[in-house]
Amino acid sequence: MAASSSKPSSFLLYSCIAHRTTILAEHSSPGTSSSAASSLASVILPKISHDQPQKLTYTHDRLFVHYIADSPTGTTDQEPNSYAPLSYIVVATAEQGRRIPFAFLLEIKRKFLAAYTSSSTDFSALPAYGCAAFNNDLRALLQTFNTAPPADSLASARKEIDSVRDIMTENIERVLERGERIDLLVDKTDRLGGSAHDFRVRSRGLRRRMWWKNVKLVVLLVFVLLFLVYFFVGLGCGFPGWGACVGHKQLSEDKRYSMRCFTSYNGTFATNPLSQKETITTE
Repeated sequence: MAASSSKPSSFLLYSCIAHRTTILAEHSSPGTSSSAASSLASVILPKISHDQPQKLTYTHDRLFVHYIADSPTGTTDQEPNSYAPLSYIVVATAEQGRRIPFAFLLEIKRKFLAAYTSSSTDFSALPAYGCAAFNNDLRALLQTFNTAPPADSLASARKEIDSVRDIMTENIERVLERGERIDLLVDKTDRLGGSAHDFRVRSRGLRRRMWWKNVKLVVLLVFVLLFLVYFFVGLGCGFPGWGACVGHKQLSEDKRYSMRCFTSYNGTFATNPLSQKETITTE
């Protein structure tokens, strides 16, 4: 019982259909790895090229991300085709290999394009989760392929996998060569909100430091300007108190005051008759 309980209940963990990076429909199988699987799919979507139809598998630890990508150009040997940049993605455990996941992808592609034909649907105009009505089909197909995948779907998948040579498996080491390590990108996605908050806090701190730096610079410039004024005036008037200019001005005022007093005294003495008489008697 312990061994059976440790066995994962689902091998196909998550599936979605997207137009470029806009998810139109998705469903996660019950399980502890479903949240990580959906994060992986979100990381893979921007990397998918739609220059030509392709099938590819990304590996990450014990999870495989399989997808089929349509192209606006389309091809005659792959039918049905949306002739739009649609991606059909499934995240599965490594034990499933590729045959069952690609059989699942081919089946959801056929059912999706039967429900949303390329002639009557403008996929580029659909909003996020614009095909949410297809979520029930994804849930039913995930349940079916996790329990007993149809034999005809497996046979057609084997035939197509054998005939198509562009199904490649990119190991995580090759992704590392391009600087696109998936586990780091998933971690960055999980911490995006916290990083944005930290950035705002650091920005406010930087603005405050720059403001204080500008204030200190202005104070320093004012001090230097006052010192230069004091220095150049002091060169002509003397240091430290500009005595030659300030003292000369005070001396001139005192001299003018003394002259006024002396003139007033002489005028009084000349008009006093007693003073004149005393002068004659003395003689």
